[in-house]
Amino acid sequence: MNEFDKKAPEWDMNPLHLERSKAIANLLITATPQGQQMKALDFGAGSGLLSLLLRGHFEEITLMDSSEGMINVSNEKIAEGKFENLKTVHINLEKDAFTANYDLIFSQMVFHHVEDIDGLVEKFHTFLNPGGLLAIADLYPEDGSFHGDGFTGHLGFDPQELSTKLSVHGFRNISYMECFVMKKVIENGETKEYPVFLMLAFK
Repeated sequence: MNEFDKKAPEWDMNPLHLERSKAIANLLITATPQGQQMKALDFGAGSGLLSLLLRGHFEEITLMDSSEGMINVSNEKIAEGKFENLKTVHINLEKDAFTANYDLIFSQMVFHHVEDIDGLVEKFHTFLNPGGLLAIADLYPEDGSFHGDGFTGHLGFDPQELSTKLSVHGFRNISYMECFVMKKVIENGETKEYPVFLMLAFK
């Protein structure tokens, strides 16, 4: 059981998670006006908050996550709402083979957990149809306090450096903007603000 399996049952109880998803969803809808003909991949979908907000704007959304607990939560929501255009895939894309084609790939707060950014971006470029869009929402550089001691992932990203990395792997027309500011109580009891960017890149 990984850390997100443990967090899955209570994930939606944090109102901040829904607020962040709403902000990102609104921007994605604006960025993809032809979305109703599009097939999308929600990478690191978690409990499915973002995909459920976007479900009426895309023909089909695949919710992918490496956490079985999160996938179970998403499946429960899909079954309860009878959302026929949503489906789930339980897979660790960093380690396991997977092939598919999408018009849009989006993720929120997932990239800073990914060990091999280059390898993942290369896979995404392969998955996307010509003209397809990659949308990444994640943290600006932070001091390590967001997750606290013991975290081994990335301490946010410099958007310009990430843009360059995407460009190397064939993405074009790359842009980014601040899309949300998270207020979080950290280990010492202090409340800090962590801005989140949304990056858009086309194949």
